[in-house]
Amino acid sequence: MRAPLPGAPAMSRPRGRTPRATPPAAPASREAALHPRNRHQGRYDFPALIAGSPELAAYVILNPYGKRSIDFADPQAVKVFNRALLRHYYGIRHWDIPPGYLCPPIPGRADYLHGLADLLGEDAGATGIPRGPGVRVLDIGVGANCIYPLIGHCDYGWRFVGADIDPQALDAARALVAANGLGDAIALRRQARPERLFDGVLEAGDRFDLTLCNPPFHASLDEATRGSQRKWRNLGKLDPSRRLPVLNFGGQGAELWCEGGEAGFLQRMVAESRAFAGQVLWFSSLVSKAANVAGMQAHLRRVDACEVRTVAMAQGQKQSRFIAWSFHDATARAAWHAGRTAD
Repeated sequence: MRAPLPGAPAMSRPRGRTPRATPPAAPASREAALHPRNRHQGRYDFPALIAGSPELAAYVILNPYGKRSIDFADPQAVKVFNRALLRHYYGIRHWDIPPGYLCPPIPGRADYLHGLADLLGEDAGATGIPRGPGVRVLDIGVGANCIYPLIGHCDYGWRFVGADIDPQALDAARALVAANGLGDAIALRRQARPERLFDGVLEAGDRFDLTLCNPPFHASLDEATRGSQRKWRNLGKLDPSRRLPVLNFGGQGAELWCEGGEAGFLQRMVAESRAFAGQVLWFSSLVSKAANVAGMQAHLRRVDACEVRTVAMAQGQKQSRFIAWSFHDATARAAWHAGRTAD
């Protein structure tokens, strides 16, 4: 059995010491920006995707440069495209989401997982990135798409617990898990208290190597709608003669907005994480808005996070990043991995 690590107070950094933070990397091109282990390098191979998912053929178009693509303004096209990607690259034979639920961009979600794997690899040292069911990951807001558990288990063999406040989303995720025979790798739990994130989801005996989250971006539906309209204007696709979807990637209320928006959500996550420091090696979250990074780092200093990392990600013109934090110092993190190896 793995020996217990010291409790949270012993893992705190001394007051006055600033946790190490890694600044975001400079943006790069789509091919260069994706993580080296990301399966989605270069242009999409549409003939291969169509061979595995013939339904995709009906949604392929030629973009203004004469290259094959899909119409990313069409929610059904995006869903069918995701299904083809998951089948071709990850062997996920069955994938679907109920109408109106968030349909995530697969390459960017994969990059987040690879970045988290790098953190575990740094801690583990010579043994490299930990793989297999000994690594446990908690997905806060797993959603109907269940995307992080599906990709993370395929790429690294990790076990996942996905939590959500939406019963319909959890039912859809359970159907995906069952249809793909992944019941031993992916468990799902309902968060019955929407104002909480970890409390009510983590059980007394739980120990997670990672937590991850794609938080709501906006403070209201109106803000989410305005953000989508700005995006279309920036891309030059806001054609008055064409009826575009309000949100081309879909999304229910809890997936897109919450009280306080992304900044408020992240502040609550940081504050609550301190109470579960002894059960989690690395907490993390995507941070969509660059303006929220400084505030989150300030909150992490106030809760005495021992290590803080800000990792930049980019895909095409989209810039994003995730922040990860730990209440364990480097020695304790190495001991955590050594304990897993000894199990």
